[in-house]
Amino acid sequence: MAAASVAAHIVPKQEVVSFVERCMGAVGTPVAHATALAQALMTADYRGHFSHGLNRLDMYVQDIRSGMTVKDGEPTVVNERAGTAFVNGNNLLGPVVSNFCMELAMRKAKDAGIGWVVACGSNHYSIAGYYSLKACDQGLVGMCFTNTSPLVVPTRARKPVLGTNPISVAAPGKESDSFVLDMATSTCALGKVELHDRKGLPIPTSWGVNSAGRESTEPKPVLQGGGLMPLGGSEVTGGYKGYGLAMMVELFCGILSGGAYGPNVRRWKTNDRVANLGQCFVAIDPEAFAPGFQDRMQDMMDCCRNLEPAEGETEVLVAGDPERKHMAMCDAQGGIPYHVNQITHLQDLAKQLEVAPLKEKK
Repeated sequence: MAAASVAAHIVPKQEVVSFVERCMGAVGTPVAHATALAQALMTADYRGHFSHGLNRLDMYVQDIRSGMTVKDGEPTVVNERAGTAFVNGNNLLGPVVSNFCMELAMRKAKDAGIGWVVACGSNHYSIAGYYSLKACDQGLVGMCFTNTSPLVVPTRARKPVLGTNPISVAAPGKESDSFVLDMATSTCALGKVELHDRKGLPIPTSWGVNSAGRESTEPKPVLQGGGLMPLGGSEVTGGYKGYGLAMMVELFCGILSGGAYGPNVRRWKTNDRVANLGQCFVAIDPEAFAPGFQDRMQDMMDCCRNLEPAEGETEVLVAGDPERKHMAMCDAQGGIPYHVNQITHLQDLAKQLEVAPLKEKK
């Protein structure tokens, strides 16, 4: 779950979108594709997932600039049945492929009760929750999975061969309330380790290991020769469960799609070959099942929220609540808060691309 970021630099949401569009346009990305990426990255930061928002912009710029990601075109449907489809993303930007796939899944769900769409030939797409929420906003249950570069060290190993392989499930309650699970199958995302390194902060135990497979509380050994730990951390604390979940995502994505999988996925931030990520998008119409879904979903969420908090705690939350709090905070202050180091990094990128700098709230 996301946590609110403490920062002194506030940037309006629309300026975040415009800045991404300017940067991507500078390397030749068509407006529609740049906007698709911009909306995804802004939403990630707005929801408090700073590791997957503007923190990733330079990666997308480099992928387009180097030709490792295709600038223009559209995904194509390779195989299709009533409730399923197999899509080739044609190596386009991840959000372009993902929007196409989730829209297709939602159409199928409304016709067949479920839409299950798997894609190969895709790229990094920001947060998984951005796409599951598209289904949720239409009264559907949305699910989204993707494999990623091999960053996670399996339980009892020392070499990373699996991705952080996120899982997202979003389900509507009543009056715009919703359950929104959006999590990596590693203990944390690589971007969080990178942000701690950029800020000169230690990392918690269970986040990562060094090159010998031993836990580290310093970010650099994790980033330089080590890797992330599966969700749960060490074997004694249940890390093998996160390892299993990462393999499940790989089954739905890389293996089912025929795309790259596990150690065959391009290494993180390298440009020696295309990523060819596999991704999975699911939409389910609750009306195909027992009536009263939203009432029961709301009751379950309220049941958890109304529990007596543990000693020292003030409230019990459900998945999606921390993000709602972060969005409310952003709305109250007129924009998204960024750490000064991240602002400096983005302004340097603007200079390199010769575009107008990121404009902070006055």
